[in-house]
Amino acid sequence: MAKVFFRLLALACLLVNAAAGLAADTDYKLGQGDTIRIVVFQNPDLTLDTRVSESGTITYPLIGTVAIGGLTIAHAEARIAAGLKDGGYVQKPQVNIALMQVRGNQVSVLGQVNRPGRFPLETGNTRLSDVLAMAGGATPTGADSVIVTGIREGKPFRREIDFPAIYIGNRAEDDLFITGGDVIYVHRAPMFYVYGEAQRSGSYRIERGMTVRQALAQAGGPTLRGTDERVRVHRRNSDGQIARITPELSDLVHPDDVIYVRESLF
Repeated sequence: MAKVFFRLLALACLLVNAAAGLAADTDYKLGQGDTIRIVVFQNPDLTLDTRVSESGTITYPLIGTVAIGGLTIAHAEARIAAGLKDGGYVQKPQVNIALMQVRGNQVSVLGQVNRPGRFPLETGNTRLSDVLAMAGGATPTGADSVIVTGIREGKPFRREIDFPAIYIGNRAEDDLFITGGDVIYVHRAPMFYVYGEAQRSGSYRIERGMTVRQALAQAGGPTLRGTDERVRVHRRNSDGQIARITPELSDLVHPDDVIYVRESLF
């Protein structure tokens, strides 16, 4: 009966874990604040619900302080089992850890997304696309580029990624694995501005590969008094000075371009 009881107890831990929607993936690394349940087969007195401390440790019966922060669940089970065996408390310990609540491995998503905030990384193989999906994706004013910052191999890490190119350009390698503590930032999309004899003067988002002709179409084209043959662009150059340019309609629009549609001469 005892064996059946503890098997049912271990199964119950797994069911609770599944019901909470938390994947105890073998690659998941335990972090500060994670809540876990530890069960040792045929040793009910060693069952423990606990939380990983800020220093990445737990206090476990008989063996005391155990450092498990940063370990996968399988490695944490092995470390506790080794402590019980080396101390002579249990000859052949069978340790099971169920992840009850994820708190330690979190990622921050900021900027032009629909649901900015902090999100738990429930598995060790969470990609950039997964995290952006958690945040509801970019808003209509969000840029195509995404900035990821964090720590990799003990060093500061920063990378700017052209997110649509992951799918449009088949660049799957840019869909990075995200780790706890990363910050993902979606900046405001680059804009251009139209004024003068345009149907709808105002500011607009620059789409990928947008030309001056397409920008004018976005603004409804010239009014009856205007003409697309007398368009002028005010553009900041590398020296920070504003230059006045007479563009071809097939020229690409640059970020912060100001397009002026002048009146027709006739």
